Amino acid sequence: MSAASVSVGSVSAASVSAPLLEVVDLVRHFPVRNAFGRRVGWLRAVDGVSLAVAPGETLGLVGESGCGKSTLGKTVMGIYTPSAGDIRFAGREIGRLARRERRAVAKDLQYVYQDPGASLDPRWKVGHSLHEPLKIHTRLSRGERDREVRAILTAVGLPDAHLDLYPHELSGGQQRRVGLARILTLRPRLVILDEPTSGLDVSVQASVLKLFRSLQQTFALTYVFISHDLSVVRAMCARIAVMYLGKIVEIGDTTAIFERPRHPYTQSLLAAVPLIGARRISQDFRLEGEPPNPRDVPSGCRFRTRCPLVQERCAREEPVLRVVDGRLVACHFA
Repeated sequence: MSAASVSVGSVSAASVSAPLLEVVDLVRHFPVRNAFGRRVGWLRAVDGVSLAVAPGETLGLVGESGCGKSTLGKTVMGIYTPSAGDIRFAGREIGRLARRERRAVAKDLQYVYQDPGASLDPRWKVGHSLHEPLKIHTRLSRGERDREVRAILTAVGLPDAHLDLYPHELSGGQQRRVGLARILTLRPRLVILDEPTSGLDVSVQASVLKLFRSLQQTFALTYVFISHDLSVVRAMCARIAVMYLGKIVEIGDTTAIFERPRHPYTQSLLAAVPLIGARRISQDFRLEGEPPNPRDVPSGCRFRTRCPLVQERCAREEPVLRVVDGRLVACHFA
C-alpha cells in the first residue's frame, strides 16, 4: 500500500475501524488500438486512487468531464475490472471475484445511471422491471414480491398506478424514481449515484435530492455521489474528493474545501461557479484550456500545464496526497 493510501485512511472522516468501502491504489487503464487491432498505448482513466467511505456517509466525486469519476464508480461496481489495486467492500476484496461470487455481492452494491431511462427495458412495464431483481436475487413468492414492490414504490413517492406504465410514459423525474425503486427492492448497502440530477429542471432536482436524503435515512444507505454540479454536491455530501486526469487531487470536509480550497484545480473549479450577491474566493484562478489527453499524461504534476502556480519542480516530481489544513492535497505548494 502506498503512503498516499495510508494518508487517506488517517485523515478522512471514513477512517473508522471498518469502512464500508475502501479503494486502495485503484487503477483502470484501457488499451488504445490502431486500425489493425494492435495496442499502441493506454488510456489512463483511473490511475492510482485511494479513498474510504464510512457506513451512512455521502462522499462526493467532482471534476471536469473525462476526469475519471464515472470510470472509478463503474470499476468499484464491477462493470470494469481493475487493472491494479484493491476494492474492499465490508472488509472483503471484491475487485476480481468470479461471476457467481460477484452476483452475491451485487445486491448490496448498486449503481444509478446518469440516464435512468436507459436502465429500464422499454418493452417492460414498471411493475415487471421492479419484480425482475426480486426474481433473480430472492426466493420470495409472487405475493411477497408484489407487496415489496408496492412498498418501495410508495417510498420513492409514486402511486401504484405507475406499475402499469411503460418507461416512455414517465417524465425524467419519474424515471429516476423508478430507477431508485428498482435498486431499493434489493435493500443495498452502498449506492453509486452517477450524475443523478443531470437534465432535470431545478424544481425537479430539489424534489429528487430531498428523496435521496429521505431514502438514505429510511434504508440506511451509503452514497457515492458523482456529479459536476458543485452546488448539488455541497448540499448533499459530507466530504468531497476532487479528481483530475485519473487522480484525486484534494479530499476532505465539504464545508472546509468550499470555504478554503487548497489545490489550484479545486480553486479554479470553485471560481468558475456563478455566485449572486457574494464575493468569489479568488479572481485569479481561471481554468483555461482542455485537460491533457489521458493517453499522454504530463510528467510530474498532471495539472501543471494549466496551473497558474506552476514551477520547475512540478515537471520533475509528481505530488502525493499529504495533509494540509485538515484535508489531503496533492500539490507541492498548497
